[in-house]
Amino acid sequence: MSNLPPLASAAWRKSSHSDTGADTCVEVATNLPGVVGVRDSVDPNGPRLAVAPAARRSLTTQIKAGAHTL
Repeated sequence: MSNLPPLASAAWRKSSHSDTGADTCVEVATNLPGVVGVRDSVDPNGPRLAVAPAARRSLTTQIKAGAHTL
């Protein structure tokens, strides 16, 4: 995982896939080459993930289809 860019330079925004509830908001950063940053907007200083754009699209599609219980 050392080849992932640092998320310190990520430009975070609330995901359009987030629920409108205050406790289920996800922020994403799409300004980094080759990865999408993901974090919980309720805890912006907490854990952050760096995932491949294709993996994020796949997960979002699966969630919309009801494949995962959140």
